[in-house]
Amino acid sequence: MLRNMTRFILLPLIAAYASAADAQARQRDAGMSEAPKTQVSIDVYEYESVDVHPSFPGGDGAMYRFINRERRYPSQAYRDGIEGRVLCSFVVNEDGTISHISVIKGVEASLDREAVRILTKMPTWDAGMIDETPVPVYCILPIAFRR
Repeated sequence: MLRNMTRFILLPLIAAYASAADAQARQRDAGMSEAPKTQVSIDVYEYESVDVHPSFPGGDGAMYRFINRERRYPSQAYRDGIEGRVLCSFVVNEDGTISHISVIKGVEASLDREAVRILTKMPTWDAGMIDETPVPVYCILPIAFRR
């Protein structure tokens, strides 16, 4: 009888430990730069490893409308015919705010700055979740510049 009770007590403990280990395995230590020479290390989850992905209020369509409305093509880059996609990374925090914005792959300095400016103006997102708990999530978003 005591042996059976021990089994019932240990199984939930093992399951809880496995769940915590799984959550830790899904965590990512992301070293992202806020400024060219400043490295910041925080614990965030990768976009694909969370139960509920962070989302822009109103969905992807609303996000692209926001980007198109906010985007100001730098005049010199426009005159020079410079086009491309600036690949940016950022963290959607537990409260939905955007932080740790970084350019992963830039096109040209003025376009890169404009992409970062757009991301800094974004409204609060719906946070990513793991087991109904908001968590910081590392995201990547391309911002296109076409004439």
